[in-house]
Amino acid sequence: QVQLVESGGGLVQAGGSLRLSCAHSGRTFSGYIMAWFRQAPGKEREFVAAVSGSGTSINYAGFVKGRFIISRDNSKNTVYLQMNGLKPEDTAVYYCAADAASTPSISPQSYDAWGQGTQVTVSS
Repeated sequence: QVQLVESGGGLVQAGGSLRLSCAHSGRTFSGYIMAWFRQAPGKEREFVAAVSGSGTSINYAGFVKGRFIISRDNSKNTVYLQMNGLKPEDTAVYYCAADAASTPSISPQSYDAWGQGTQVTVSS
């Protein structure tokens, strides 16, 4: 069973940057689409970004495009989310997710495995 472990969250001032990491325990990491979602208090979990197994297909939510960059290192079984220009409205718990499919999806229901989440707090 795939296990995902996120790290890199924290408290940052508006305009600052954070880099989230997610380590994947499976042997066939390159066969998984990897994604980041986030959930703020009182809100539904929302899609942030996804990357295909090869790293050649990437999708972003409209609200992060140009500020966040998703990437993966298949030699390290790790996916990253570089977050720049953070805003207070980016405050949420960020989750890593994995899907053994061929096309990235923005729906949480498509993902088979989830990490425990890492808190990101952006102060104004």
